[in-house]
This record gives sequence, structure tokens and C-alpha cells, in this order.
Amino acid sequence: MPLEDVRIRDALHQDIPAITALYNAWIPTRTIAWTEALQTIEERTRWFERQRAQGFPILVADIGGEERGEVVGFTSYGHFRGEGKWPGYSTTVEHTIHIREDYWGRGVGRALIEGLVERARAAGFHVMIGAVDGENDDSVRFHAALGFVEVARMPQVGHKFGRWLDLILMQRTLDDRDRP
Repeated sequence: MPLEDVRIRDALHQDIPAITALYNAWIPTRTIAWTEALQTIEERTRWFERQRAQGFPILVADIGGEERGEVVGFTSYGHFRGEGKWPGYSTTVEHTIHIREDYWGRGVGRALIEGLVERARAAGFHVMIGAVDGENDDSVRFHAALGFVEVARMPQVGHKFGRWLDLILMQRTLDDRDRP
């Protein structure tokens, strides 16, 4: 499917099952998300409502044309380092992105991230962080192609499947302000 057939839009409550499925897709077999517990629709609904209450966008890639169609990816951002616990990080957000595998490399992720960056800039954020599993070379390349720079490599800070995992932090500066 050509990229022009993909529409980036705000997620609707009706998209929660698709968002949940995208989030859960790799949990049983990969270290993309550092959990072994699948999310339920109820848990994802609570997340959805928290995101909305905090004014954080949830964008989806929809291949349905003018009408609501099939969701093949989603992205969002939230507080960096917790729920606003540290005011000094108030201009920094951490994003998440999940794309259905058959849409990898087709521009869907780029369109989602660029849409998310536009929202973050409009909301006054200065930096966006991506936290990437150290084994996920595809995600590192994806983020680098979108202007994210590796700023930290943290060995053995997590675990899954009975082994230690490394975390790579990638950062994109969203504006050229010299002061907050």
C-alpha cells in the first residue's frame, strides 16, 4: 500500500483494541518492551484516558482512507522520568512507537514520528527521547534517520527472558531555544 493511502490521525477510543494488539505483538518473543505481561484492553484504556487527561497526543496510522479504517501503527509521548516528578524535565518527553511489521520500512513510522514531533513542538517541548532496547538495531537506525542522536548506552539496566538487557537513549532536539 502506498504511503499516500496512510492517514495519520488522533486515536479514538474505538482504536484501543488495535493499539493494544500492536503493543502486545512482540512481548512474547522480543525484547522491544521490557515486560513479559501482555496488556489488557482495560489497562490500555486507562493509559489512553491518562494520556488524554494530561494533554498528551496519541496518533495512529490508519489505512482506511476517508472513513476510519485499519490501524497499522501508533505513537505517543509522555513525561520523561516519571509523571512530572522532576520539574526540570518539564520540556522533555519520551515517546513510544509501534508499527505492524508488514508496514516497517514503508514510511509509516516516519509519518507518525513527524506528526508527533509537530505536536510536541506546538506544546512547547524542547527535547524528545527514545529509549531503545540495545538489541534493536532496526529501531536505532530508524531513530537516527529521523534526527535522533544516541546520547547514552546503559549496559544491563533491565532484564527479560532470563538475561540482562542494555538500554540506548536517543534524543532529538525539537527547537533552537537557548533558554527554557
